[in-house]
Amino acid sequence: MIYYIIKVLLSSVVIVAVSEISKRSTTLGSILASIPLVSLLAFVWMYIDTKDVTKIADLSQGIFWLVIPSLIFFILFPVLLKKNVDFWLSLGISLIIMVIGYFVMLVLLKKAGVNI
Repeated sequence: MIYYIIKVLLSSVVIVAVSEISKRSTTLGSILASIPLVSLLAFVWMYIDTKDVTKIADLSQGIFWLVIPSLIFFILFPVLLKKNVDFWLSLGISLIIMVIGYFVMLVLLKKAGVNI
């Protein structure tokens, strides 16, 4: 149980740190946020928990393919905000379009024979 609490606390600290740094410097915050911190933490936790490098490699490959539709969010969200669309509406629209992009990508990957 203590191990899970440590995992949650360490993972939370990373997210809060990026948020706080972003308040002071959007450039540094952007750099830190663009690093796949969640993925890196997942790889480390999975390795510590299982030592199964095959599963970690599969996870890494899946992340690669699914980063592509996630980019839709980072293109659409600032465009909507700069057009003075309400923050929450911009966030919601961007998330919905991104989720649709995930489904489209999963269908395309399946047709191409890529299993994730």
